[in-house]
Amino acid sequence: MAAAAVSEAWPELELAERERRRELLLTGPGLEERVRAAGGQLPPRLFTLPLLHYLEVSGCGSLRAPGPGLAQGLPQLHSLVLRRNALGPGLSPELGPLPALRVLDLSGNALEALPPGQGLGPAEPPGLPQLQSLNLSGNRLRELPADLARCAPRLQSLNLTGNCLDSFPAELFRPGALPLLSELAAADNCLRELSPDIAHLASLKVLQRWFHWHFLEETLDLSNNQLSEIPAELADCPKLKEINFRGNKLRDKRLEKMVSGCQTRSILEYLRVGGRGGGKGKGRAEGSEKEDGRKKRRERKQRREGGDGEEQDVGDAGRLLLRVLHVSENPAPLTVRVSPEVRDVRPYIVGAVVRGMDLQPGNALKRFLTSQTKLHEDLCEKRTAATLATHELRAVKGPLLYCARPPQDLKIVPLGRKEAKVKELVRQLQLEAEEQRKQKKRQSVSGLHRYLHLLDGNENYPCLVDADGDVISFPPITNSEKTKVKKTTSDLFLEVTSATSLQICKDVMDALILKMAEMNKYTLENKEEGSLSDTEADAVSGQLSDPRTNASAGKDGPSPLVVEQVRVVDLEGSLKVVYPSKADLATAPPHVTVVR
Repeated sequence: MAAAAVSEAWPELELAERERRRELLLTGPGLEERVRAAGGQLPPRLFTLPLLHYLEVSGCGSLRAPGPGLAQGLPQLHSLVLRRNALGPGLSPELGPLPALRVLDLSGNALEALPPGQGLGPAEPPGLPQLQSLNLSGNRLRELPADLARCAPRLQSLNLTGNCLDSFPAELFRPGALPLLSELAAADNCLRELSPDIAHLASLKVLQRWFHWHFLEETLDLSNNQLSEIPAELADCPKLKEINFRGNKLRDKRLEKMVSGCQTRSILEYLRVGGRGGGKGKGRAEGSEKEDGRKKRRERKQRREGGDGEEQDVGDAGRLLLRVLHVSENPAPLTVRVSPEVRDVRPYIVGAVVRGMDLQPGNALKRFLTSQTKLHEDLCEKRTAATLATHELRAVKGPLLYCARPPQDLKIVPLGRKEAKVKELVRQLQLEAEEQRKQKKRQSVSGLHRYLHLLDGNENYPCLVDADGDVISFPPITNSEKTKVKKTTSDLFLEVTSATSLQICKDVMDALILKMAEMNKYTLENKEEGSLSDTEADAVSGQLSDPRTNASAGKDGPSPLVVEQVRVVDLEGSLKVVYPSKADLATAPPHVTVVR
């Protein structure tokens, strides 16, 4: 009877064992109760699946410790994702040794310390010898283990954002300690000093903020700490491309001013010559600073006078505008009405209209599709936290209705497919997924098939319906061919839905719109000939809710992207949320100006 009860409580484990699966995802509303019944740990049976390469357990407030047996029972594990749980204050017993582990994500937990015996693994021999990516963001860490570099000597990416760190251990920066480390995120901590030994990280390319999404590239961002000085040795990091020290109170007021407005090369040159005491070098650094100021003044003057030229191109490439159009300023604002039945399925939705995109030059569309996929993987947590979708605005007929209906009552023309009832579409996708598994002899599937498990247990499915009664979106699976975004699309309707929270919807929308600004900048600086065909675009998107990139970057320089507010109301017309509000788009990077 006991064995039968365990089998019923954890059917995923029985299925994984029977089908010899290599990937396992545990999530959903029933997980909390089952983990609580297991004493706040993962069930011991999980550690009898030695073939597992990927294990994810996310969003479980009852999970306080992985449980003993993980290292011994899962020797082939490549990726371990335990984010948004309640792990802490330590990890006992420690996770390692895990000889094959390459990715470890412990973000969004309650970890306070990782000492030996209650941490990541032993230092001698290395407990995580192949680990490449370690995400500890969103915890309560006061210090890092001194032996981290010895425990994970091949570490390439380390995310420490949003903890309580006041310093880095000296061992982290000793010569040869982490020769492959290229990404170090440590914003929103309490760091008081940065050791000159950081220059020993010869591979350092990225030390970035990681707002909640992977947004800036090749950036050193230690913003919002308590640093008073920036070591001159930082200029010796050969691969560093961009830095951000805003939000720190630097003793050198000239340097504090420079980090707020000057280009990276000017700041690094200023550091290289020793700041205020740099002699002749100081004049060169000050000259660079003055030149930056002159360029900005020329750009402002040319914008006022309507001029153009090379200087304007350079200035506009460095600073982009997002103009927010209030509902009251819009003669025909788009509105989304929300039906009460979505409360039990996927209750949160945020919308926005963006005008002025240019999807035609070169590979702009392909690049943005790739970045959207990454946003789905990272911030949206493989669509478990949220799903984003975009539509050709001209094909969207409002007002829109966000509702939940039985799958047999829903019809949609999914991207790249013929019209079908949602029930039949899901069944077809399930058959395709099983066929993929048989061919590859493992659990891993691709495309839309990866998200079918998110529908498990739902009697009604969420959908977005236009004024014609057509379903234009079926989150978290697909969009409709009716509103498909094409190369010629310039105006888009964006939607983000979630079963988790309204805030994650806003975070994803912020990330998407700011990413559009980033793509505008890149496309303007790298004007390309040719364009991506619609067929190629579909292939890249994997038939997801589609793309959109670059703002109107014409021959005379880019115009602002216009972001129109979209109101979400209940059936009686009472306001639920409007986006963007004054609190949204508040974390724009330095070269993006939001005009409200």
